[in-house]
Amino acid sequence: MISGLLTTLAGSAWARAALRYGVTALAILLFLLALRRSGERAGRLAERLATTEKANDVQRQMLEAAARRPRDRNELAERLRDGRF
Repeated sequence: MISGLLTTLAGSAWARAALRYGVTALAILLFLLALRRSGERAGRLAERLATTEKANDVQRQMLEAAARRPRDRNELAERLRDGRF
């Protein structure tokens, strides 16, 4: 009795239409969720890139400062006398 009722409902036109709309809605929902997730991932990557660029800039400044430092006491004294330090 119940199996006959289910077969009748599944075979009806409105049930097929409802199933088709349900599948379409599910596909759209999954697409939107995937789109949101990829957007969040892109945002995290952009933040990581910005952080990496800041760290690289600081390291570059430290290397430039190290390259400009006097190598010994005589060079330091010479810079101080000339006012270049």
